[in-house]
Amino acid sequence: MSIVESVEPRIQNVKVTSNAIVVYLVDGRVLSVPLAWSWRLSEATAKQRARFELIGDGQGVHWPEIDEDISVEGMLHGVPAHRPQKSVRLSRPQANGRRAPTNKRLRRSDKARRSTAKR
Repeated sequence: MSIVESVEPRIQNVKVTSNAIVVYLVDGRVLSVPLAWSWRLSEATAKQRARFELIGDGQGVHWPEIDEDISVEGMLHGVPAHRPQKSVRLSRPQANGRRAPTNKRLRRSDKARRSTAKR
């Protein structure tokens, strides 16, 4: 009978180069993924990339200045971070706090508003 110890991969150290995110695991393995997998890190300065914290017992890495988290499991399974889609603005705020339609043809004329208010 053999006893197999299941050990989860844990990060010991991290290095972010101009092309890659490199993590050094406690068990001696080295993982590397393209820097483009993290749009936040790819847009960060070298100084921001160098300031990181290990999450938990090395399950992941957190960069507080850019609010980025990467897990060792995500790196092992090849899960890049997707850039969020920009939301579509349907209307823009007016000075009075109300929302105005973006399409001018949908806007009621001053004359139409006055006639509705009289009713």
